[in-house]
Amino acid sequence: MGVMSNPVDRVADRGGDALLLIGRILIAVLFVRAGWGHISDLSGFATSLADMGLPASYFVAVIAACVALFGPICVILGLATRYAALLLALFTLAAALLAHRYWALPPQEQMGQSNNFFKNVAIVGGLLVLFVAGPGRFSIDHRGS
Repeated sequence: MGVMSNPVDRVADRGGDALLLIGRILIAVLFVRAGWGHISDLSGFATSLADMGLPASYFVAVIAACVALFGPICVILGLATRYAALLLALFTLAAALLAHRYWALPPQEQMGQSNNFFKNVAIVGGLLVLFVAGPGRFSIDHRGS
């Protein structure tokens, strides 16, 4: 990298791999919790998907729950990280558009769903940054290169 002229650049340069690991863990924890909940109650999750207008299919629920649980585990481990980050970004964008449709709610209910929608949009942004940056040195992906 180029000459680092300030302390912030030096911290990012020297600690980048550790910070990528911490970031991977922090973003993935959110998904692991939700994914575990979906896997633990697949029929309830399938019903909630149907309530959002998706097919009331147990198969769809299994696929979505697996993405929500195993995608972030891959992110934490740094295993197929770019694929997992991109898949989770698409999954999260779909969740925002399906589950947090604040614009279709009465005004008194819009604030909470609006916050959730834009939180998901921000998570998509973080996952896209991870997709571009890659997992860093502390990852299974790096060991294979």
